[in-house]
Amino acid sequence: MTAITTETDVPRTVESARSAGKFLFIAAIVLICAWVLVPIYLLLVNTLSSPSEVSGFPKTGIPSFDFGSIQFFLSFAGVLKALWNSLLVAVLTMILSIGIGAPAGYALSRFEFPGKEIFRMLVIMTRAFPLPLLALPLAVFFIRTGLDDTALGLAIVHTVLAIPFAVLITFSLFSGIPIELEEAAWTLGCNRLQAFRKVVLPLVLPGIAASAVFAFTISWNEVFAAAVLTIENRTLPAFLVQSLNVSPLHLKFAGGAAMVIPALIFIFAVRKYLFAMWGIANR
Repeated sequence: MTAITTETDVPRTVESARSAGKFLFIAAIVLICAWVLVPIYLLLVNTLSSPSEVSGFPKTGIPSFDFGSIQFFLSFAGVLKALWNSLLVAVLTMILSIGIGAPAGYALSRFEFPGKEIFRMLVIMTRAFPLPLLALPLAVFFIRTGLDDTALGLAIVHTVLAIPFAVLITFSLFSGIPIELEEAAWTLGCNRLQAFRKVVLPLVLPGIAASAVFAFTISWNEVFAAAVLTIENRTLPAFLVQSLNVSPLHLKFAGGAAMVIPALIFIFAVRKYLFAMWGIANR
């Protein structure tokens, strides 16, 4: 006997497929959120717990709000200086990467010039060379130029790491803005710079904020160059690798929280620009 598919079975099959797809979508979102949020939650729980609770079992999963580990960590010699160095280098990296990457993205989206595709490839290829391979030449060059153990020298290295993301993000956003808007501003008496400032810049500001977030987080989390190129003026990641590798577990959790919390605060501060960027991308 052969099964005969009736017309009423087709909507049921479509509805079942939609329900299965919706379930998989929700499950994927839950897994991604758990992948991101559970480690942060466990880090904060152990940071806000007493040393005996951190090393003891069983764990309740609820912090006792004991700030002894944080106070001891912040009073540790060199921590505040390393935290300031990290903020300074990250801000310099953010300024340099936006100052270089945004004009490059605008030029790639608006102008045709010989070697344009090669230039785009070279921008991406800067990420193809592993930093450990360049560590020794960079260290020698920075010593000869006086940039070793300085915030500016480390910011330059971090800028090289962040520029590809800044160029690609701003290029995609500039490409999504019709050039007719600028041409209309030109006909109304604006020059190219005024048209960019009054018409284009407000539209790409969310994308620039997103580029700034990437540059900040890349610099904030980078440890290899900071450990090789600095000695007295280490950033917080390099300082933690140097000083807390044999420290008690509760101090390691406090150091991890000191790395994560400022980055989260910065991302939340610019979240409206990130959401606006997605809105621009979807129009």
